[in-house]
Amino acid sequence: MTKLSARKAVYTGSFDPITLGHLHIIERSCVLFDQLVIGIGVNQEKKPLFEIEERLRLVEKVTEHLPNVSVCSFDGLAVDFVRKLGAKVMVRGVRPLTDIAGEFTMMMANRQLDADLETVFLMADEEFVHVSSSLIKQIASLGHGRSLEKFVPEAIIQPLLERVKVPSTDES
Repeated sequence: MTKLSARKAVYTGSFDPITLGHLHIIERSCVLFDQLVIGIGVNQEKKPLFEIEERLRLVEKVTEHLPNVSVCSFDGLAVDFVRKLGAKVMVRGVRPLTDIAGEFTMMMANRQLDADLETVFLMADEEFVHVSSSLIKQIASLGHGRSLEKFVPEAIIQPLLERVKVPSTDES
């Protein structure tokens, strides 16, 4: 069996789209671990806004300033993906009002699936507590391009507006 590394962590999610909250968790994780892999999950039950290849490209773009970050996709259980990478730690970002119960349940299930893996929770900073992909999609669909700067990295705005078919000239 491969020895798992506690210096390598994996942050999994759909990142559809990646938000400033996600990016903040990624940047904080980079300080804690030698290597951070962003694992973009394929969820067969959801209809994503961005296809997996687009999400990979966008996440790579907004994390290119972080030398210890790599990005890849996975299908299946997150614990299997983390183990396959030889990591021992799963990073999870939590928003205190909405995520704690679900994340705790997921952590307990993951512990049952692989007791050698640890989950590290990083609490979202106050400015990102309310940010969600559904909120971002709603703002984008209403054509509020400039307002998106408060929620997503700049490199995500234009692809997001194009995806929801909003003209890029709307500066409201």
